[in-house]
Amino acid sequence: MSTQIVEENELIDDQFDEPDTLEVEEAADPVGEAFYPVEYAISSYGADYPVDGLVKRINSGTIYIPSFQRSYVWNVYRASRFIESLLLGLPVPAVFLSRELDSSKMLVVDGQQRLRTLQYFYNGVFEPKDRTFRLLGVQERFQGATYETLDEDDRLRLDDSIIHAIIVKQESPDEDDESVAPSSAYHIFERLNTGGVLLQPQEIRSCIFHGPLVELLEDLNNNEDWRALFGNVSSRMRDRELILRFLSLYRQADSYSKPMKEFLNRFAAEYRMLDEITASAFKEVFSNTVSLILEAVGDRAFKTKRAINAALFDAVTVGVARRLDLGPVTDPAGLKETYTNLVKSEEFKQAISSGTTDETNVITRLERATNAFRDVK
Repeated sequence: MSTQIVEENELIDDQFDEPDTLEVEEAADPVGEAFYPVEYAISSYGADYPVDGLVKRINSGTIYIPSFQRSYVWNVYRASRFIESLLLGLPVPAVFLSRELDSSKMLVVDGQQRLRTLQYFYNGVFEPKDRTFRLLGVQERFQGATYETLDEDDRLRLDDSIIHAIIVKQESPDEDDESVAPSSAYHIFERLNTGGVLLQPQEIRSCIFHGPLVELLEDLNNNEDWRALFGNVSSRMRDRELILRFLSLYRQADSYSKPMKEFLNRFAAEYRMLDEITASAFKEVFSNTVSLILEAVGDRAFKTKRAINAALFDAVTVGVARRLDLGPVTDPAGLKETYTNLVKSEEFKQAISSGTTDETNVITRLERATNAFRDVK
């Protein structure tokens, strides 16, 4: 077993731009956000899996292929040649897995095309085309064969073929240390995934912290009032990240420390397996908050020019949610007037436009919004 120390110097993007939805603007301080040194002790070891056992683990979900990873792109000829390599006893590349901290599951970091190919061949269906998976473009003895029609010797040879896996697990910081999320898997995905598309933070969280919280975010993201406020569904999960940001700051603003990415990671780790009572409470406060904001302020409540300003979003939603904690709002017009005066405040404008993830600016804008909306009838 080998152990490596990884120093994490994190860069946070300050702008997001996506053609199929509105821009989400984050005016982060690039200097203040850039360096966040965290050292991880990562144990890594190799494991050899027979192909038939590997497929069983994939089908059962013990080996988990994240849904956000790029879609299956191999054609049947490339997939067939991979199967042929195993039938001929040729070496194939290793796959990269990350063992979860609190379960026996392992996440696929790299190698999903190969693993999906094996799964499709054993299941008999080339799923992207929904047709029978027959080997094509291979040696004549294998041409047109399915898993079931392979000669018995060839089928056994494939079953017993070995796929080498490199498995990593976080040893420190201690997984019980609440000050640091079990985030090594997050950064392994962020740095080592070779899918060709830069993964967005919430896409990674949806895999690493999959469970009831992620399912709740997906549910809340379909809220009609939220869709009116945000716009089209973000294919890169930026809308879900904003919902997570609201819940995190609404619940734990007092413990906020930058970078925002790590704050959200810690919250996602803590509430990953939230119970039904907490999920119901989160759903109620989010639904009531966005409904009131849409009614009183309108669908541009979080926007500066064409962009959604993430800092404006978190201040307004948390402020309104805290007001609703005191009882129902009976004067939507008064809330609209309060909102208008708030966004004109120079101190508030500063807190949503520069260094927006600095602790001082986060606390300032949340306090200003909370104090302003508290007096709404």
